[in-house]
Amino acid sequence: MTQSIIVSIGQCGNQIASQFWERALREHDEYIKNSSSSNSKALLGDSIDPALNTFFRLASSKRPHSSTSSLKSALRARAVLIDMEEGVVNEVLRGPLRSLFEEHQSVTSVSGSGNNWAVGYYTYGQSHRESILETVRVAAEQCDCLQSFLFLHSMGGGTGSGLGTCVLEMLHDEYPSVFRFVTAVYPSKDDDVITSPYNSVLAMRQLQLYADCVIPVENQALNDIVEMVDTQTKGKLKKHSDITGGSKEKSWRRMNNIVANTLLNMTSSSRFEGSLNVDVNEITTNLVPFPQMQFLTTSISPLYDIADVHVPPRQLNQMFTDCFEANYQLVRCTPRKGLYTACALMVRGNVEVSDIRRNIDRIRQKIHFSTWNSEGWKIGLCAQPPVGQRHAVLCLANNTCMRESCENLKSRFVQLYRKKAFKHHYTSNGMEECLFEEAITSLSSLIDLYSSLDKEDLQAPQPPPPRPDIL
Repeated sequence: MTQSIIVSIGQCGNQIASQFWERALREHDEYIKNSSSSNSKALLGDSIDPALNTFFRLASSKRPHSSTSSLKSALRARAVLIDMEEGVVNEVLRGPLRSLFEEHQSVTSVSGSGNNWAVGYYTYGQSHRESILETVRVAAEQCDCLQSFLFLHSMGGGTGSGLGTCVLEMLHDEYPSVFRFVTAVYPSKDDDVITSPYNSVLAMRQLQLYADCVIPVENQALNDIVEMVDTQTKGKLKKHSDITGGSKEKSWRRMNNIVANTLLNMTSSSRFEGSLNVDVNEITTNLVPFPQMQFLTTSISPLYDIADVHVPPRQLNQMFTDCFEANYQLVRCTPRKGLYTACALMVRGNVEVSDIRRNIDRIRQKIHFSTWNSEGWKIGLCAQPPVGQRHAVLCLANNTCMRESCENLKSRFVQLYRKKAFKHHYTSNGMEECLFEEAITSLSSLIDLYSSLDKEDLQAPQPPPPRPDIL
């Protein structure tokens, strides 16, 4: 069984990670309950269950039993928490999940990066390099077979973008054979960080150089999803539902829950049994056709697992349809207008392979798939459903519609940079001005690559659609 380490950086990354660990415990609690009722031998002995071993290690000789509080006391998370403002990390270390972590798993400071990529990358990257590498080393040595680092950070702030990509580069150099899977949260157009376009473009260049695979997540897309759920569940909420409306804190928590659920579904095959298991490394191998195109569009259905609502369970066929609709994407784009170069469908629950094939046959008639990889479908099937659901579908796709987000980001960057506005804040903190040019050139080349793939495929003869194979 392989292991993964969650590396959460900055306020956004650590808030998402906190909810990831909370929901992961709930999933494993449910799994152990089911295991104890169907196979009592699964809980004998003093070693950790394989399902837990991916993200947790055993902290005591006592076997964790079927309760979340028992799990918290017996387990330690495979995690590294980094932030240059210690507030959020301290909340995690002192909060309900505190027993999952030990003091040596965090690296913090007090002054923050001031929304400046250069401060995060150069100032804190240099001053905290040794402590970060030592913290990661301890976590890595506690793994039997370390497969991947899963990064969580934002792109708009200074610590998430600057220090986040600096740590990514460090681990690329120190652990070259370990996969680096990044979940990067992009700021919305009306973000209150004026320098976020600079931070995002500078960080994106580092992602292209050092990440094996990236799941971009846009704050505006998450907010749109929350509003859609509010509309769909109006008048159907149960008492004590997470969906209350009006509370900004609740809204951010729900947005983070969507990202946490995405990661749980993506890693479900690494943690639970299934007839078609898919590891993180297989996602990278099958979904990244060219070195620059590590950025995957992501969608998930159902969305009601972030609420407790009086609605019928969503039908499996509808879930597959949802995943190819624009309003279910975690970035603001229109996937049916773009070219699919590869696609993975990660399905959870009691589902037959024939059901997946039938839905792929139905959907492929409505989307534009590349002629040179028309059978590029990767399918994962995990028997363990999410808590409170019968089924769930996660779609990870490499689609040229990502060009829309890249062009919007480039436009916002150019708007500032043509006046050289705020540039001095970066160059006075160890950054050379040429990095601005290199970063925007890198982003432009990615946009050109998406455009060329669209153009080439439109000119190519369209073969009859073949029946998809299980890769």
